[in-house]
Amino acid sequence: MDNYLDQSLEGPFSAGHSAGFRAVSAVATQHDTKTAFEEILAQLSFNRADPPDFVTLHYGAGRPAQSVWENAKDVFGDGALHGGSSCLGVMSEKGAAIENGNSIGVFAIWDREGAYGTGACPLGQSPRKAAAIATRAALQQADRMGEAPELVWLTAAPGHEEEVLQGIKDVAGAPALIIGGSSADNDVSGKWSQFTAEGAHAEAVVVSVLFPSVPIGCSFESGYAPTEQHGTITRAEGRSLYSIDGRPAGEVYAEWTKGAVPVPAEGSASILAQSTMFPLGRRLTQVDSIDFHILAHPAVGHADGTLDLFADLQEGQKVWLMNGSQDSLVERAGRIASKSYRQIPQGVSGALMIYCGGCMLSVTERMNEVAAQVAEGLEQAPFLGVFSFGEQGETLSGGSEHGNLMISCITFGVEGDSDPTSRPTDLAYV
Repeated sequence: MDNYLDQSLEGPFSAGHSAGFRAVSAVATQHDTKTAFEEILAQLSFNRADPPDFVTLHYGAGRPAQSVWENAKDVFGDGALHGGSSCLGVMSEKGAAIENGNSIGVFAIWDREGAYGTGACPLGQSPRKAAAIATRAALQQADRMGEAPELVWLTAAPGHEEEVLQGIKDVAGAPALIIGGSSADNDVSGKWSQFTAEGAHAEAVVVSVLFPSVPIGCSFESGYAPTEQHGTITRAEGRSLYSIDGRPAGEVYAEWTKGAVPVPAEGSASILAQSTMFPLGRRLTQVDSIDFHILAHPAVGHADGTLDLFADLQEGQKVWLMNGSQDSLVERAGRIASKSYRQIPQGVSGALMIYCGGCMLSVTERMNEVAAQVAEGLEQAPFLGVFSFGEQGETLSGGSEHGNLMISCITFGVEGDSDPTSRPTDLAYV
């Protein structure tokens, strides 16, 4: 693996602010991007002599990425700036901001005793290599080369998440806690984007490494339960599923869903909406006789019975038909937030949540309810929620994995909490 960087790097923000950990969220919906950033500045309550040490910024794809990047760089400078598009918008403790498809959300951290860095690289022909380059760049900016970060925060263009995860692990180590959400657009047309302080991209990976001075908690789950329908994959290549138990996968899936997701009569057809409540689950482990699954979302059905999904599958794996409901998707996010919150006994300064964009589109009219339950689970701590087209998180089987229709929550402790390097291991996962 080549050890080189494709961008100029400067040190992390460090001067000008007092010791201590502080996290703040801000959301703006103004149509004019410059005006929106003025509102964000006002909500964050900082001056340019005291910039945050880390900023992650997410925005509805209805807003041009170049304009967002230019304004973000002007406001936050050349430090650890992590950006990515989010389906329709964002949510925070103030509610969901998805009405116009172009809201901007920011989660900022001030932490003089910590270290933070961000790097990016176009995916190109080798997403694994690109992710490794981005991770090295992030570690160099944090001035922590050769060290394992407490948290890796990830945003990448959809399509190659498994390779991206492997590239990060090549640098940060296989046990690395990697939490992320693939960048999204508003209509699955491919208009997603990513950026760092160095520039904006359409098909890149952005990696941030976090060495906070406070403890962190995390939870990675779904709002779905397995049904009795299951089978063994007998032919699959990457994200194309050809057969289950020796039969065309589409036919089996149509039977399992009782016709809710039929095989197209001819050609190919998007089945994203119909399949949202019926993903396929791969069992990762079993705890106290309870199976734990990670999900794959069927995206396209073909007349020959092939299914295209948003996650890689392998021959020989067993898959279960999973089932969800609007109520389960609404209620689960608050439970996940609460579980992550409870992992930090001394209290929480703030949180980041990844909530699947497909799930959000299924419960759009209830997203303010989702945001309120998350805020309650976090005891009203500031948080930013991102709506992604693929989710990455740590599972009970060990290591971080890529899945679909998932929810994750990262919580940051408070200044003075004991031993920031000891993260709880009793992660809840369904």
